[in-house]
Formats: sequence, structure tokens, C-alpha cells
Amino acid sequence: MKNLNINAVLTLLGAALLTASLNAQAATAPTTLTKGTLIIGQEGTYAPFTFKDAQGNLTGFDVDIAKAVAAKLGLKPQFVLTEWSGILAGLLADKFDVVVNQVGITAERQKTIAFSAPYAYSSPQIIVKKTGSAFTTLADLKGKRVGVGLGSNFEAQLRAAGGINVVTYPGAPEYLADLAVGRLDAAYNDRLLVGYLIKSQNLPIKGAGVIGQPESVGIAIKKTNPGLKAAVDKALLQIKADGTYARISRQWFGQDVSKP
Repeated sequence: MKNLNINAVLTLLGAALLTASLNAQAATAPTTLTKGTLIIGQEGTYAPFTFKDAQGNLTGFDVDIAKAVAAKLGLKPQFVLTEWSGILAGLLADKFDVVVNQVGITAERQKTIAFSAPYAYSSPQIIVKKTGSAFTTLADLKGKRVGVGLGSNFEAQLRAAGGINVVTYPGAPEYLADLAVGRLDAAYNDRLLVGYLIKSQNLPIKGAGVIGQPESVGIAIKKTNPGLKAAVDKALLQIKADGTYARISRQWFGQDVSKP
């Protein structure tokens, strides 16, 4: 050893430190279906959260949040689009690693899937035609035809209220189109969605009664992947701390939607 060149010693030491560092990173990297990639389930038809712009590019608040989280995880984002009614089943069937699609955190869903810490809050809202009745409560909707997304927590709320003629659709564009032409008396969805549509599109609709307290949404993850959940929670904290979240939220809503 005493005859070993000092440069060789330093080279060996550097290589050992690099190997140890890479091994540590590999041990702490979140497990995903495809190494180096975060496969993200979304609808792609739910503006302003996840939709395609005029050029056919996937965009929206949830798209930007998902990309920011993937960047913090050191993973390449890959989006897989599917109808809302099958999106959580797709997660359980290993079609994606996570679902970032305004998934409300409910006790029923927590029986089968895990959620990140909440990353946004909003309230349900009744939607009507501009010339329609301004219903203010779910009781006002009894006997009315109300459009809603199939399998959504909004559908569950309407059915729990009782007496409402609930008409389900694959996504928001379909039932908002039917509302606009008078096939429905009302629709029921997220307050942030309503505000965006009124501001950005020429739909003859308006927001009516806001129902209940703000509800939380989270990133859905399989319960069998606690390492990914921990990593996603850390990434959400990081994008809030460095201002990324605030920038995305202001861009889409003009306000911070990370708090109730």
C-alpha cells in the first residue's frame, strides 16, 4: 500500500463514493411500473384540469401539477387518458402509477386506494343555463334532470340527496352540452370548473348554488406502493415551498387553491 500512487488512491476513493451515492439513490427512488417513468392516469376532457388545447396538446392545472411532481421525483411523466368511470379501476389494474385528475378524497375511496396529502380544495356547485332557474340547494333539484359524471363523488352526492333524476355521462363536455340545449334542468360539478368555463368558453351556462364546505382532492396511488406515496407527498411540499405550485394555481384560477 505504501507504494500506491496518491492519484490512484484518490481515484479509487472517488469511485467508491460515487458508487455509494448511486446505491443510496437507487434504494430511495420510488418504485414505478416502468423504471424512470411516472405513468399518470387522466381524463383529458376535464377543462381546466386536464384537456387538449386547440393544437391537440394535453394541458391543464392537473397536467402541470403532475409534471412538476414528476420533475421533483426525477421521473419522466407519461400520460394515459381514460374515461373517468374507469380511471380508479385502471389504477388498481396497474395501468398507471398515479391518478392526477381532481380525485376527491373520500372515506369510501380510501378503503381501496391511498391518497397523497391534499393538493387542492374546491366545492361542488349547481350549474344551470343562463336563462334557467338559479337552484341554490340540492333540495331544489328534486324531480329535476341533473347531469353528472358517472362514478364521480358528485354523482354520489346527488343520489344521497334523493328524489333527483340523476343522468350520468362519461365526462363534463357531454352533459354541459345537453344542459346548454335544454335536455337537462341542471348539472353538478366543481366550482373551479364552472368559473373557468364561464370565463373561457361561450357556453350559455352559469353557476348557481355552491353546496357544502370545500372538499379536498389528492393524487391517487395504490396502497401497495407506500414508497411512492411518501415520495409524492415530499414532492408536493417541495413545489409549494419553491413557488411552483403558486405559479400554476394563479395561471389557471387567479388564486391559491391549495387551502380550503
